[in-house]
Amino acid sequence: MPKSKRSTVVSLTRTDKKGREGKEKLISDIQDCVDNFSYLYLFSVKDMRNTHLKQVRSDFKDSRFFYGKNRVMAKALGTTPETEYKDGLSGIAKQLTNEVGLLFTNKGPQEVETYFNDFVQPDYARSGAVASQTVTLPDGPVKRGVDPMPHNMEPLIRSLGMPTALKNGIVTLLVPYTICNEGDVLTTNQAHLLKLFYHQLAEFKVDIISYYHQGQVYQL
Repeated sequence: MPKSKRSTVVSLTRTDKKGREGKEKLISDIQDCVDNFSYLYLFSVKDMRNTHLKQVRSDFKDSRFFYGKNRVMAKALGTTPETEYKDGLSGIAKQLTNEVGLLFTNKGPQEVETYFNDFVQPDYARSGAVASQTVTLPDGPVKRGVDPMPHNMEPLIRSLGMPTALKNGIVTLLVPYTICNEGDVLTTNQAHLLKLFYHQLAEFKVDIISYYHQGQVYQL
């Protein structure tokens, strides 16, 4: 009689006691979710922000998310047909690379895809991100949105590279200034300026890559 996959023992080596206990708990939690939820989704995140992910978690209160520690999550699922916790799970485990996570839920694919297609949140790009558009400011009095730039912020934006001066107490740009060009890899100064001038070039979005249901993996 073949051995049940549910009784598979996952061995963890080369870890200290505290780290091993944390990994063993993560493995146990994931395997419990396999037993208790109908669907397992593999997702990727564009421009990860904890505040937006917190909202997603709130909207999926009856579900479980796991993000980070791909190797441990893969161990919990099993990376081969011989080690997988349940039939077919290795198909998900093999895709646990880069910035991805797991969502366990009883919600079907149509409901989950519709939610994440609609949940797109603009945000400020961080240094190292690629600028999605060119942002240029005209010379003359500097505005932030529709309001004049506060005079006490002039030293800050000048220190970030903008050619400004105070003229009669008004922050003034001496020449037109391009904060970034489309395709630039943003520096720390560029990212800071974009935020100061309310230009949100990043976009938090969750993409569903594939899902597991009743022993089968489906690519999306």
